[in-house]
Amino acid sequence: MLLVQNISKRYKLYPRPIDRLRESLPFASRQFHTDFWALRNVSFSVERGEIVSLIGPNGCGKSTLLQIICGILQPTSGRVVTRGRVAALLELGTGFNPEFTGRENVLVNGELLGVPRADMQRKLPAVQQFAEIGAFLDRPVKEYSSGMYVRLAFATAIHVDPEILIVDEALAVGDAVFANRCVRKFEELRRRQVTILFVSHDLGLVKQLSHRAIFLQKGEVQAVGEPRHVVDRYVATVLARQAADGAPAAMPNSHTAATLRHGDGSVEITAAALLDATGAPAQIVAAGAQVTVRIEAVMCQDRNDPMVGILIRNRIGMEVYGTNTQIEHVSLGHLAAGDRLSVDFTFACWLTPQQYTLSAAVQHADGSSCDWLEDALSFDVAGDRIAAGVVDLRAAVQWTRR
Repeated sequence: MLLVQNISKRYKLYPRPIDRLRESLPFASRQFHTDFWALRNVSFSVERGEIVSLIGPNGCGKSTLLQIICGILQPTSGRVVTRGRVAALLELGTGFNPEFTGRENVLVNGELLGVPRADMQRKLPAVQQFAEIGAFLDRPVKEYSSGMYVRLAFATAIHVDPEILIVDEALAVGDAVFANRCVRKFEELRRRQVTILFVSHDLGLVKQLSHRAIFLQKGEVQAVGEPRHVVDRYVATVLARQAADGAPAAMPNSHTAATLRHGDGSVEITAAALLDATGAPAQIVAAGAQVTVRIEAVMCQDRNDPMVGILIRNRIGMEVYGTNTQIEHVSLGHLAAGDRLSVDFTFACWLTPQQYTLSAAVQHADGSSCDWLEDALSFDVAGDRIAAGVVDLRAAVQWTRR
């Protein structure tokens, strides 16, 4: 269990180093610093077995907050309450002595977290197997690559049997194989009821792993809740900032249902529908049934061969299938302002039974958005055939006895 109550962190910024000394003098007549609040009144709790992610732009206070939770920094105000052993993997370079070997660092870190050396000795083979650094375990850490360092640090953190695991964006330096291994380990820890708080800029990973997400901006909590909605809020903020910097502005939502909408306004999607084989609207689709996704739009400006597309995701945000008129080699020609357009995408829906969302877009040839509707509609696929993953490829099985 982790409780963060009204955490604020203030830094004093001085124009010149000597101003710090001048302000400390007993006869100083004025203040020489300005206050910078890295965090302001941040409060949340993480229950046992819950995975919570922190998202937000660089400089919003995520790493500062994690360091306060771990006890590395002291808050200006507020308090942190933890119950259970806390293991942390923060930014690269934290926690290991570069002069010690990997083996020595693992043992020392275990002892610092309250694990007896004899227990850590027994865990060393598992740590070494997970980290996959071979003979380098007995080499000084200063000789490690960044990837080797993170693999060993993560392996150490998860093998001290923590009740609370805190992970910063350090995992971003790992390769794809290691990242996949870490995701599987996160899922195992979730089943073991380990509390996890992690920072990531990988929004797909946030949707996949988290029970809740917290959006931080300028040191303050902007949104807390279901990862999909919090991620959409974050993306909308990024797009609004781009618009302020001169990029295409986000469009207000119309009557179409979407969690996020953006584009330059040259085209407006007026409807997105999922139709069954008879042409009737459908919210539940039988696995393998023929369906049609119909996108209707109106031209707000003259457009030459706009690109209309769809993107299907599963409930954790994984992109399952997407296509567009350019991929399908369909040219829409020149369309004048006021022209209305209807595009149908028809296919057999061989998806495994679960819930999916569909996003619709009209884009320029370079991929920039005229109008993009995130999660324009949702639908369920139903069926009695069990298959792993998100697509049912209807494999034919043959066998012989030898």
